[in-house]
Amino acid sequence: MTKIKIQHDRDACIGCGACANVCPDNWEMTDDGKSKPKSTELDDMGCNQEAADSCPVNCIKIIQEA
Repeated sequence: MTKIKIQHDRDACIGCGACANVCPDNWEMTDDGKSKPKSTELDDMGCNQEAADSCPVNCIKIIQEA
């Protein structure tokens, strides 16, 4: 089964909230104004690719492992 891993560069995150808006199932905004994934290892892509694509600074990377 393919496993999905999410890499999020919080230092590069500008806190725009785009990822949390398009993928609230796995993305949330934190008290410091930046986003974070609720889970970084998933069995299903869900809306996470959309979250990565919506990031204006490209700080979200989706890795699919076989």
